[in-house]
Amino acid sequence: MNVVEVLRLPLSIDLSGFIGLLRRLQVPHRVSEEGGEQVLWVSEPLAGEVLALYQRFPEGNAEFAAEPLPNTESIRPGVVEQLRASKATAAILLLCLVVAGLTGLGDNLSTLSWLTFLDFTVHGDYLYFTPLAESLAKGQWWRLATPMLVHFGVLHLAMNGMWFWELGRRIEWRQGAWAMLGLTLLFGVVSNAAQYQFGGPSLFGGLSGVLYGLLGYIWLYQWLAPNPMYRMPRGVLVMMLIWLLLCLSGLISLLGFGQIANAAHVGGLLVGCLSGLLGGALARRKLTT
Repeated sequence: MNVVEVLRLPLSIDLSGFIGLLRRLQVPHRVSEEGGEQVLWVSEPLAGEVLALYQRFPEGNAEFAAEPLPNTESIRPGVVEQLRASKATAAILLLCLVVAGLTGLGDNLSTLSWLTFLDFTVHGDYLYFTPLAESLAKGQWWRLATPMLVHFGVLHLAMNGMWFWELGRRIEWRQGAWAMLGLTLLFGVVSNAAQYQFGGPSLFGGLSGVLYGLLGYIWLYQWLAPNPMYRMPRGVLVMMLIWLLLCLSGLISLLGFGQIANAAHVGGLLVGCLSGLLGGALARRKLTT
Protein backbone atom coordinates (compact mmCIF):
# COMPACT_ATOMS: atom_id res chain seq x y z
CA MET A 1 0.00 0.00 0.00
CA ASN A 2 1.29 3.45 -0.88
CA VAL A 3 2.50 5.46 2.13
CA VAL A 4 2.44 9.27 1.95
CA GLU A 5 3.63 12.20 4.04
CA VAL A 6 0.88 13.83 6.09
CA LEU A 7 2.75 16.17 8.45
CA ARG A 8 6.19 17.76 8.45
CA LEU A 9 6.88 19.64 11.68
CA PRO A 10 9.87 21.04 13.61
CA LEU A 11 11.46 18.70 16.14
CA SER A 12 10.49 21.16 18.89
CA ILE A 13 6.80 20.22 18.48
CA ASP A 14 5.76 17.31 20.71
CA LEU A 15 3.89 14.74 18.61
CA SER A 16 3.75 12.08 21.30
CA GLY A 17 0.16 12.84 22.30
CA PHE A 18 -1.10 12.68 18.74
CA ILE A 19 0.90 9.51 18.04
CA GLY A 20 -0.74 7.99 21.12
CA LEU A 21 -4.14 8.89 19.69
CA LEU A 22 -3.29 7.17 16.39
CA ARG A 23 -2.26 4.07 18.31
CA ARG A 24 -5.53 4.03 20.26
CA LEU A 25 -7.39 4.32 16.96
CA GLN A 26 -5.26 1.51 15.48
CA VAL A 27 -4.02 3.65 12.60
CA PRO A 28 -0.84 2.25 10.97
CA HIS A 29 1.80 4.97 10.81
CA ARG A 30 5.47 5.77 11.18
CA VAL A 31 7.50 8.86 12.10
CA SER A 32 10.87 9.71 10.56
CA GLU A 33 13.39 12.51 11.07
CA GLU A 34 14.52 14.35 7.93
CA GLY A 35 16.51 17.55 7.66
CA GLY A 36 15.87 18.58 11.24
CA GLU A 37 12.12 17.94 10.98
CA GLN A 38 9.82 15.10 12.02
CA VAL A 39 7.63 13.59 9.31
CA LEU A 40 4.47 11.56 9.88
CA TRP A 41 3.65 8.91 7.26
CA VAL A 42 0.39 6.96 6.86
CA SER A 43 -1.24 4.90 4.13
CA GLU A 44 -2.63 7.07 1.34
CA PRO A 45 -6.36 6.23 1.82
CA LEU A 46 -6.18 7.48 5.44
CA ALA A 47 -4.05 10.56 4.81
CA GLY A 48 -6.86 13.09 4.54
CA GLU A 49 -8.61 11.78 7.65
CA VAL A 50 -5.41 11.78 9.72
CA LEU A 51 -4.62 15.36 8.67
CA ALA A 52 -8.14 16.46 9.61
CA LEU A 53 -7.79 14.66 12.93
CA TYR A 54 -4.54 16.52 13.67
CA GLN A 55 -6.20 19.86 12.88
CA ARG A 56 -8.75 19.13 15.63
CA PHE A 57 -6.62 17.30 18.16
CA PRO A 58 -2.92 18.17 17.73
CA GLU A 59 -2.17 17.13 21.32
CA GLY A 60 -4.11 13.87 21.00
CA ASN A 61 -6.56 14.79 23.75
CA ALA A 62 -9.59 13.31 22.04
CA GLU A 63 -12.08 11.17 23.92
CA PHE A 64 -12.08 8.17 21.58
CA ALA A 65 -12.30 4.54 22.55
CA ALA A 66 -9.90 2.04 21.01
CA GLU A 67 -11.83 1.55 17.78
CA PRO A 68 -11.07 1.90 14.05
CA LEU A 69 -10.56 5.37 12.64
CA PRO A 70 -13.89 7.17 12.14
CA ASN A 71 -14.92 8.14 8.63
CA THR A 72 -13.95 11.47 7.15
CA GLU A 73 -17.24 13.15 8.01
CA SER A 74 -16.92 12.41 11.72
CA ILE A 75 -13.48 14.00 12.10
CA ARG A 76 -13.59 16.72 9.46
CA PRO A 77 -12.73 20.10 11.01
CA GLY A 78 -15.64 22.42 11.63
CA VAL A 79 -15.81 26.02 10.48
CA VAL A 80 -14.06 27.36 13.58
CA GLU A 81 -11.23 24.83 13.31
CA GLN A 82 -10.79 25.60 9.62
CA LEU A 83 -10.61 29.34 10.29
CA ARG A 84 -8.03 28.81 13.03
CA ALA A 85 -5.92 26.73 10.66
CA SER A 86 -6.37 29.19 7.78
CA LYS A 87 -5.91 32.61 9.40
CA ALA A 88 -3.96 34.13 6.50
CA THR A 89 -6.42 32.92 3.88
CA ALA A 90 -9.33 34.22 5.92
CA ALA A 91 -7.57 37.56 6.50
CA ILE A 92 -7.18 38.17 2.75
CA LEU A 93 -10.83 37.33 2.16
CA LEU A 94 -11.79 39.73 4.97
CA LEU A 95 -9.71 42.45 3.30
CA CYS A 96 -11.60 41.82 0.05
CA LEU A 97 -14.90 42.26 1.90
CA VAL A 98 -13.71 45.47 3.54
CA VAL A 99 -12.52 46.85 0.20
CA ALA A 100 -15.81 45.84 -1.41
CA GLY A 101 -17.65 47.86 1.23
CA LEU A 102 -15.38 50.90 0.98
CA THR A 103 -15.47 50.99 -2.82
CA GLY A 104 -19.11 50.03 -3.22
CA LEU A 105 -17.98 47.11 -5.39
CA GLY A 106 -16.30 49.56 -7.74
CA ASP A 107 -18.92 52.30 -7.77
CA ASN A 108 -17.12 54.64 -5.35
CA LEU A 109 -14.48 55.94 -7.75
CA SER A 110 -12.84 58.33 -5.29
CA THR A 111 -11.96 55.45 -2.94
CA LEU A 112 -11.28 53.03 -5.78
CA SER A 113 -8.60 55.32 -7.21
CA TRP A 114 -6.38 54.63 -4.18
CA LEU A 115 -6.33 50.89 -4.83
CA THR A 116 -6.09 50.58 -8.60
CA PHE A 117 -2.88 49.77 -10.47
CA LEU A 118 -2.94 53.27 -11.99
CA ASP A 119 -4.21 56.32 -10.14
CA PHE A 120 -6.87 58.22 -12.05
CA THR A 121 -9.05 61.31 -12.00
CA VAL A 122 -12.57 61.68 -13.34
CA HIS A 123 -13.54 64.45 -15.73
CA GLY A 124 -17.06 64.13 -17.01
CA ASP A 125 -17.50 60.67 -18.50
CA TYR A 126 -13.77 60.06 -18.88
CA LEU A 127 -11.03 58.63 -16.68
CA TYR A 128 -7.55 60.10 -16.94
CA PHE A 129 -4.85 57.76 -15.70
CA THR A 130 -1.63 58.82 -13.98
CA PRO A 131 1.54 57.10 -15.26
CA LEU A 132 2.67 54.27 -12.99
CA ALA A 133 6.19 55.70 -12.63
CA GLU A 134 4.75 58.92 -11.22
CA SER A 135 2.72 57.05 -8.58
CA LEU A 136 5.68 54.85 -7.61
CA ALA A 137 7.87 57.94 -7.28
CA LYS A 138 5.39 59.17 -4.66
CA GLY A 139 5.85 55.91 -2.73
CA GLN A 140 2.54 54.31 -3.77
CA TRP A 141 4.06 50.83 -4.16
CA TRP A 142 0.94 49.18 -2.79
CA ARG A 143 -0.69 49.73 -6.19
CA LEU A 144 1.29 46.80 -7.58
CA ALA A 145 -0.72 44.40 -5.38
CA THR A 146 -3.97 46.03 -4.22
CA PRO A 147 -5.99 45.52 -7.43
CA MET A 148 -6.37 41.88 -6.35
CA LEU A 149 -8.55 43.11 -3.46
CA VAL A 150 -10.90 45.07 -5.74
CA HIS A 151 -14.05 43.41 -7.09
CA PHE A 152 -16.80 44.64 -9.38
CA GLY A 153 -20.06 43.04 -8.36
CA VAL A 154 -21.31 40.48 -5.86
CA LEU A 155 -20.91 37.51 -8.22
CA HIS A 156 -17.32 38.52 -9.01
CA LEU A 157 -16.49 38.67 -5.29
CA ALA A 158 -18.37 35.49 -4.38
CA MET A 159 -16.81 33.30 -7.08
CA ASN A 160 -13.27 34.55 -6.46
CA GLY A 161 -13.71 34.28 -2.70
CA MET A 162 -14.99 30.72 -2.88
CA TRP A 163 -12.06 29.51 -5.00
CA PHE A 164 -9.48 31.45 -3.01
CA TRP A 165 -10.71 29.79 0.19
CA GLU A 166 -10.52 26.36 -1.42
CA LEU A 167 -7.02 26.79 -2.87
CA GLY A 168 -5.45 29.17 -0.36
CA ARG A 169 -6.20 27.09 2.72
CA ARG A 170 -4.67 24.00 1.12
CA ILE A 171 -1.38 25.84 0.76
CA GLU A 172 -1.64 27.34 4.24
CA TRP A 173 -2.33 23.95 5.83
CA ARG A 174 0.49 22.29 3.91
CA GLN A 175 3.19 24.99 3.90
CA GLY A 176 2.11 27.59 6.44
CA ALA A 177 0.67 31.08 6.49
CA TRP A 178 3.81 32.91 5.36
CA ALA A 179 4.19 30.71 2.29
CA MET A 180 0.56 31.29 1.34
CA LEU A 181 0.85 35.06 1.86
CA GLY A 182 4.09 35.22 -0.10
CA LEU A 183 2.65 33.28 -3.02
CA THR A 184 -0.53 35.38 -3.02
CA LEU A 185 1.50 38.60 -3.13
CA LEU A 186 3.80 37.26 -5.86
CA PHE A 187 0.93 36.04 -8.04
CA GLY A 188 -1.01 39.26 -7.46
CA VAL A 189 1.86 41.54 -8.50
CA VAL A 190 2.77 39.45 -11.56
CA SER A 191 -0.82 39.09 -12.78
CA ASN A 192 -1.49 42.82 -12.27
CA ALA A 193 1.70 43.76 -14.13
CA ALA A 194 0.83 41.39 -16.97
CA GLN A 195 -2.63 42.89 -17.33
CA TYR A 196 -1.20 46.41 -17.42
CA GLN A 197 1.53 45.43 -19.88
CA PHE A 198 -0.79 43.76 -22.37
CA GLY A 199 -4.10 45.52 -21.63
CA GLY A 200 -2.85 49.07 -21.26
CA PRO A 201 -4.27 51.70 -18.88
CA SER A 202 -7.64 50.46 -17.63
CA LEU A 203 -9.63 49.58 -14.54
CA PHE A 204 -9.13 45.96 -13.54
CA GLY A 205 -9.18 44.00 -10.32
CA GLY A 206 -10.04 40.78 -8.56
CA LEU A 207 -8.37 37.65 -7.23
CA SER A 208 -8.74 35.66 -10.45
CA GLY A 209 -5.10 36.15 -11.51
CA VAL A 210 -4.02 34.96 -8.06
CA LEU A 211 -6.41 32.01 -8.32
CA TYR A 212 -4.80 30.82 -11.54
CA GLY A 213 -1.42 31.23 -9.86
CA LEU A 214 -2.51 29.09 -6.91
CA LEU A 215 -4.01 26.52 -9.27
CA GLY A 216 -0.81 26.24 -11.32
CA TYR A 217 1.28 26.05 -8.16
CA ILE A 218 -0.74 23.23 -6.58
CA TRP A 219 -1.00 21.38 -9.91
CA LEU A 220 2.74 21.12 -10.57
CA TYR A 221 3.79 20.90 -6.92
CA GLN A 222 1.48 17.87 -6.56
CA TRP A 223 2.87 16.35 -9.74
CA LEU A 224 6.43 16.46 -8.40
CA ALA A 225 5.80 15.91 -4.65
CA PRO A 226 2.39 14.27 -4.10
CA ASN A 227 0.61 15.23 -0.91
CA PRO A 228 -3.00 14.62 0.19
CA MET A 229 -3.66 18.32 0.77
CA TYR A 230 -2.82 19.16 -2.85
CA ARG A 231 -4.86 16.38 -4.40
CA MET A 232 -7.82 17.86 -6.30
CA PRO A 233 -10.36 16.28 -8.62
CA ARG A 234 -9.08 16.36 -12.19
CA GLY A 235 -12.31 18.02 -13.21
CA VAL A 236 -11.38 21.18 -11.27
CA LEU A 237 -8.22 21.71 -13.31
CA VAL A 238 -10.00 20.94 -16.58
CA MET A 239 -12.87 23.30 -15.77
CA MET A 240 -10.53 26.17 -14.85
CA LEU A 241 -8.46 25.72 -18.02
CA ILE A 242 -11.58 25.52 -20.20
CA TRP A 243 -12.86 28.72 -18.58
CA LEU A 244 -9.52 30.39 -19.34
CA LEU A 245 -9.76 29.37 -23.00
CA LEU A 246 -13.36 30.62 -23.24
CA CYS A 247 -12.30 33.96 -21.78
CA LEU A 248 -9.39 34.21 -24.22
CA SER A 249 -11.76 33.49 -27.12
CA GLY A 250 -13.85 36.56 -26.25
CA LEU A 251 -17.05 34.51 -25.90
CA ILE A 252 -17.53 35.34 -22.22
CA SER A 253 -17.41 39.08 -22.91
CA LEU A 254 -19.86 38.68 -25.80
CA LEU A 255 -22.30 36.95 -23.43
CA GLY A 256 -22.41 40.09 -21.29
CA PHE A 257 -20.03 39.19 -18.45
CA GLY A 258 -17.98 42.34 -19.01
CA GLN A 259 -14.34 42.71 -19.92
CA ILE A 260 -12.12 39.86 -18.73
CA ALA A 261 -8.55 40.44 -17.51
CA ASN A 262 -7.14 37.67 -19.70
CA ALA A 263 -3.52 38.76 -19.37
CA ALA A 264 -3.83 38.61 -15.57
CA HIS A 265 -5.17 35.06 -15.79
CA VAL A 266 -2.42 33.87 -18.11
CA GLY A 267 0.30 35.71 -16.19
CA GLY A 268 -0.91 34.26 -12.89
CA LEU A 269 -1.06 30.74 -14.30
CA LEU A 270 2.44 30.93 -15.76
CA VAL A 271 4.10 32.28 -12.61
CA GLY A 272 2.12 29.77 -10.55
CA CYS A 273 3.33 26.86 -12.67
CA LEU A 274 6.94 28.06 -12.44
CA SER A 275 6.64 28.44 -8.66
CA GLY A 276 5.05 25.01 -8.39
CA LEU A 277 7.87 23.43 -10.37
CA LEU A 278 10.44 25.03 -8.09
CA GLY A 279 8.60 24.27 -4.86
CA GLY A 280 7.75 20.72 -5.90
CA ALA A 281 11.32 20.01 -6.98
CA LEU A 282 12.68 21.23 -3.64
CA ALA A 283 10.11 19.18 -1.71
CA ARG A 284 10.89 16.09 -3.81
CA ARG A 285 14.57 16.53 -3.15
CA LYS A 286 13.94 16.63 0.61
CA LEU A 287 11.98 13.37 0.39
CA THR A 288 14.78 11.59 -1.46
CA THR A 289 17.72 12.79 0.67
